[in-house]
Amino acid sequence: MTNPPKDTPAVDSSRRSFFKSTAVAASAVAASGLIVPHVHAQGSDVIKVGLVGCGGRGRGAILNALKGDYRAKCTALADAFPDALEYAKKILPGQAKDQFAVDDDHCFVGIDAYKQLIPEVDVVLLCSPPHFRPAHLEAAINAGKHVFCEKPVAVDPTGVRKVLELTKLADEKKVNLVSGLCWRYDVGVKETIKRIQDGAIGDIVNIQENYLTGTLWQKTRKPEWSDMEFQLRNWLYYCWLSGDHINEQFIHSLDKSLWLHNDEPPKYAYGLGGRQVRTGAEYGDVYDHFSVVYEWANGTRTFAHTRQMAGCMTETEDYIYGTKGTAKVLAHSITGPGAWKFSGDKPSMYDEEHREMFQAIRDGRTINNGKYMSYSTLMAIMGREACYSGGRIEWDKLLNSPMDLTPPNYEMGKAPAVVVPMPGTYKLA
Repeated sequence: MTNPPKDTPAVDSSRRSFFKSTAVAASAVAASGLIVPHVHAQGSDVIKVGLVGCGGRGRGAILNALKGDYRAKCTALADAFPDALEYAKKILPGQAKDQFAVDDDHCFVGIDAYKQLIPEVDVVLLCSPPHFRPAHLEAAINAGKHVFCEKPVAVDPTGVRKVLELTKLADEKKVNLVSGLCWRYDVGVKETIKRIQDGAIGDIVNIQENYLTGTLWQKTRKPEWSDMEFQLRNWLYYCWLSGDHINEQFIHSLDKSLWLHNDEPPKYAYGLGGRQVRTGAEYGDVYDHFSVVYEWANGTRTFAHTRQMAGCMTETEDYIYGTKGTAKVLAHSITGPGAWKFSGDKPSMYDEEHREMFQAIRDGRTINNGKYMSYSTLMAIMGREACYSGGRIEWDKLLNSPMDLTPPNYEMGKAPAVVVPMPGTYKLA
């Protein structure tokens, strides 16, 4: 989930070094090579972990990773901005203690900083804004690295198709690809969904997904920031960077609906949404509410509602309606003849996803979450495009859409134009 980053102090650096793109790593790795950490059978060796994206979610992810394997060490950091990296470098040692081992030579700054980090580590955590995920994942998988990939994996169909290709490549290279769709690793959620799929409430008829929440962080513009820098630092509010909040945040709920459909995607989606409260220019081009109906080939529907507004009712829950009962996934409860309530121990799902990845690495096994994380991302984009356009969006057509939100360049000057999509006039590419 999106975590608000703490205020980050400024650091001394020249504008020239600040905006200079980092060079491609000198030591090239053969695309067909397989890099596996030197882990003895006893599991005593260190696994080097690198973090790409040092914001709030990235700082949280590296701590989760180090809790997931106490013999792992963070040895490299990369971020587009030096102040974000310096803040992470300042506070992480006190939280990670002797598992934080990043020296100045392994701190990389710039839009292309990931290219320098990847050759230096065994495991890469990808926690930059979603727009960059396909490119970062491509570099990591091509280099034969194990990857923890935050959600979502793309902001457009072109990016999703790229990640689906990389998912196959990860299998070929026998590297782990673990998704940040953390509910898949929650013990209570897993047990609840297993019971539903085993027939505890009969056949699923409909699903209701609610993710009704408040507002998130925002960074006040500084005079020295260009338009591009402002958008990058406030990436939540620009569709080309986040995919809108239906993609960046609500994907968690949509993923559970996909999971309950055995990871088979819906056929169609239609819905409504807009900007009712967050109408100022500082909120870019994203909506503040979405309501989408997803239809599956078997006739079931998911009614999906999400809202980011202050002062309103909040609720995050998955309501499952079956022919013999009902269930609430996050409450881990089932009603009807098969009534049940989860009561076991619940380790942190954020730690668990990393623990499973590191255990697989040490055991010589692989986990590949690539397909479902790609499908959940496209499902979110599907709902977004249905609401933006006011039309009915078909899965197959969307998957093959040429839509690509990549800007001409990432230079710290002019930024992509901000145009709020209007239903009835906006068209899907």
